[in-house]
Amino acid sequence: MPNPTPKYRAPALDKGLDILELLAGSRRPLSIAEISEGVGRSRGEIFRMLQVLEERDYIARGEGDVGYSVTPRLFRLGMEQPPVKSTIETAMPIMHRLADACGQACHLVVPSGEQIVVVARVDPPGEVALVVRVGHRRPMSQSTSGHVLLAFQEEQVRERWMDLIVRYEPALDRKKLMKLLAPLRTRGYACERSHVVDAVTDLSAPVLLHGNAMCALTIPYLEQETATQTMDDVIAALLQATADISEALQFGSSNRNA
Repeated sequence: MPNPTPKYRAPALDKGLDILELLAGSRRPLSIAEISEGVGRSRGEIFRMLQVLEERDYIARGEGDVGYSVTPRLFRLGMEQPPVKSTIETAMPIMHRLADACGQACHLVVPSGEQIVVVARVDPPGEVALVVRVGHRRPMSQSTSGHVLLAFQEEQVRERWMDLIVRYEPALDRKKLMKLLAPLRTRGYACERSHVVDAVTDLSAPVLLHGNAMCALTIPYLEQETATQTMDDVIAALLQATADISEALQFGSSNRNA
């Protein structure tokens, strides 16, 4: 459906937001010419806007002046939002207990448009683990955490997210992805070969609020000869951790609404 005509216009703000959205969706830095073409404006129209965004640290040029990309500034601002901040503060002690008990790293993931983004992580006490940096992004369709976030949503929300994903990935087999999600809802978690590292199995379970996944807790599981726990043990600990976080968030939400 076409977007409704806005009641008020702020051309300069529109221009800046167009640039930020274009760069946020790009997998590489973009030149001025590419940005000009992408937002449908002349170089002269966007030049001063690029300068201001760069001065305010929303965008930056790469080494060798290869082009512009977004900085973590927007991510940091988003992290200060009360729901995200509260979720991280609630989850971190439980994530520390999980990492200590399993000897595996874990990270917390939230949806961001058609992507997922890592908002918190905990490293295990041992010397060997795969850790994922905070701020890391991947397409939702190409990550185990993203599959969990999709699977544990109301059908209407899931369909809307799928529409957005397909818009960015026209070649995606939508039916195949939807078929993958069904058993995750039945099982309660995902166990998939890593989409990035061959030796890793991603274990991911939803943190639920009012029955829907507001985030996913994921363990990039590494088989270790010295480990005292099996993968089944780690999955059980992961499910207990997500249940504990969900319960704590539900309790906090009830108190705020009381």
